[in-house]
Amino acid sequence: MVMAMVRTLRSLFSCLLIISTLSLILLVPSESAPQAFRRDPGHPQWHHGAFQDVKDSVRSDLRRMLHSRAEVPFQVPLEVNIVLIGFNGDGGYRYTIDAQKLEEFLRVSFPLHRPSCLETGEPLDIEHHMVYNAFPVGQPELIALEKALKAAMVPAGNARELDFGREVPLFEVDAAAVEPEFQKLYSYLFDIDNGGFSAEEVDRPVPSAIFIVNFDKLRMDPRNKDIDLDSLMTASLNKLTEEEMKKQEGDYIYRYRYNGGGASQVWLGSGRYVVIDLSAGPCTYGKIETEEGSVSSKTLPRLRNVIIPRGSGAVSDLSSHNIFVGQLAALVATTAEHVIAPDVRFESVDLTTRLLIPIIVLQNHNRYNIMEKGHNYSLNIEAIEAEVKKMVHYGQEVVIVGGSHSLHRHEKLAIAVSKAMRGHSLQETKKDGRFHVHTKTYLDGAILKEEMERSADVLAAGLLEMSDPSLSSKFFLRQHWADETEGSNDSILKHKPIWASYGGPKRSKDNKRRVVKKEGDVYRTYGTRVIPVFVLSLADVDAHLMMEDESLVWTSNDVVIVLQHQSENIPLSYVSETERRHAIPSQAQRHILAGLASVVGGLSAPYEKASHVHERPVVNWLLATGCHPFGPFSNTSQISQMLQDVALRNTIYARVDSALHRIRDTSESVQAFAGEYLKTPLGEPVKGKKNRSSTELWLEKFYKKTTNLPEPFPHELVERLEKYLDNLEEQLVDLSSLLYDHRLQEAHLNSSEILQSTLFTQQYVDRVLVSEREKMRCCSIEYRLPVQSSQNLIYAGILLAGFFVYFVVIFFSSPAR
Repeated sequence: MVMAMVRTLRSLFSCLLIISTLSLILLVPSESAPQAFRRDPGHPQWHHGAFQDVKDSVRSDLRRMLHSRAEVPFQVPLEVNIVLIGFNGDGGYRYTIDAQKLEEFLRVSFPLHRPSCLETGEPLDIEHHMVYNAFPVGQPELIALEKALKAAMVPAGNARELDFGREVPLFEVDAAAVEPEFQKLYSYLFDIDNGGFSAEEVDRPVPSAIFIVNFDKLRMDPRNKDIDLDSLMTASLNKLTEEEMKKQEGDYIYRYRYNGGGASQVWLGSGRYVVIDLSAGPCTYGKIETEEGSVSSKTLPRLRNVIIPRGSGAVSDLSSHNIFVGQLAALVATTAEHVIAPDVRFESVDLTTRLLIPIIVLQNHNRYNIMEKGHNYSLNIEAIEAEVKKMVHYGQEVVIVGGSHSLHRHEKLAIAVSKAMRGHSLQETKKDGRFHVHTKTYLDGAILKEEMERSADVLAAGLLEMSDPSLSSKFFLRQHWADETEGSNDSILKHKPIWASYGGPKRSKDNKRRVVKKEGDVYRTYGTRVIPVFVLSLADVDAHLMMEDESLVWTSNDVVIVLQHQSENIPLSYVSETERRHAIPSQAQRHILAGLASVVGGLSAPYEKASHVHERPVVNWLLATGCHPFGPFSNTSQISQMLQDVALRNTIYARVDSALHRIRDTSESVQAFAGEYLKTPLGEPVKGKKNRSSTELWLEKFYKKTTNLPEPFPHELVERLEKYLDNLEEQLVDLSSLLYDHRLQEAHLNSSEILQSTLFTQQYVDRVLVSEREKMRCCSIEYRLPVQSSQNLIYAGILLAGFFVYFVVIFFSSPAR
């Protein structure tokens, strides 16, 4: 019995051993086969080390700017990564692009980019030295993306083909649904796992990427269920015949919509990437009866026109390829200028440590309250606060409070709203083919802000008192609330700044009055920035009431005004494909976030850019869709990580730009002083070699002791200025390196030190110049009272003796005598 059991156990053990061996043999080929998003040896590597190549150039430009007063902007290297998907002979039309040639073309054609400020229209003193990296993606990753896209396609009726005008099936893809697959590709290429860590915690370079996609539409046709895409990851793809080339469009059209926004083939992801799908569309959208910025079927290049040229003037294959590469390069440059390094909306130098955002709802009704949760129109304060915190640097405190006030109790605010109502005439073509003229009412935000600009702080203090009494003393300082105010009880408009109680230097004694503190004297404490958000919740107004430019939000550099009412969707003069876009006036969440993004982070809309030729901002709707709250083609209340990085950079750029302007002003003051007092003994200006500036001539003549003439400056000032400029040069070189490496927290601290030292140096130079100008004056007039002494009597006696001698001489010299 025991022997039988032993034999049975041995047979079972041998069977298990054979099964395990066979399973290992079967697993070996599958492990060696290529898999999507697996980092095998030889997979595309991302190289980040271009700063050492441009470091000497950055230092040379800084030295010219600081020591020679040259008009040279501060250079910051900016890396743009172009990921080519389906351009390695495995995508649509089996097309191939040489990544190195594309890099070289971009480097030669678009080497520099200088952003501007939309508020002033002036370029910043910062210029980006563009660094381009282009590399292809393997076939497994391409097939994985096609598989995800095929699963996300939803039938949406029919669409008309561009070339032949026939109707073909239309499919729409929710871009938010396929985002995780693109995020996998991003993490795989740049070796960054999406573990929920911020850039400060990771402490490593975080790249920005542009995904240029060329899918095979036949492979991912959602109507074809027979194709096994998993098997194509390892299979070798055959070359296409001429007939197969003509069928590559697949007889269907697909396009993207991000969270229900406008239809497009270009969209901004929630991460640090932009997707440009050349096989989607073509899509058409823009503003009605306006050519500027509209996106048409010819805006993006299409491979069909390259592979199968039409017309008698068809060019050669080489020329078509070169034209296509040039169009791709221009597309990359446009994306970088609008999304990766866009213009700054408001340039605010903010050194505060606390940010207070009161959301003040002013309503003329009691029908509903958007501050109450659980409704479609309700505001989510926590979500807004979470998004705002992503746009400020580490260590800056953000507090958002909200409250509702009735306009009937604040008659001056109600009058301000009434004054801000405006109207303009519109001529529109109706279905009958005739022009119809009608008047459209809108709310003028600039006038409304002017009427309300002195009311924000007291309202914010009242909201804090109701929200958390301990915060009120932290953010505000209350002084003398016992006195009653005169006139109306509208305490919102009784605020005045703390410096208003002090007389100016030219104030006479007769005009001095004792200032009585009245109710409403509430002032911000040091280190607090207050950005009020006014939400006008109105009822019984025009059903199509909006603010100017067909928007529901208006912003300046210190306030956000949002309009909200419970009317039906408002048709806009913007069209996506064949449908008009509509505004939803009952939902204010997205518009509040858009306004705060502009004021707090200085973000401009991805479709706006300053034009120095037109002297105004121009629009390009190509990048109007995606994960951002701006414009009529967006429909999300989130801000992508790429725009969050831009907001953090804008704060640093504002400080550096202000510091460089102050350095130039200080240099101009020194130069003006030297030009006034730096003369030769004959009164002529100092002359020298043609390639030397006046400052260098002055240094040679006085600072280097080549003459014994009087010096216009003390040596201490010259030494301190030279030492400061040398230290500033090293700080700016380090700052350029930190910005290139995306170490934004260290760059934030570095820029703060640069601005503070610049302020101190400017004050020191101004003080020294005032004192030295007094010393260098050639003469002065002094008024003194006459001094009584005995010398006056002596002078009087001498005068009398002189008169006596004169008369004696005249008397004895007379001929009669």
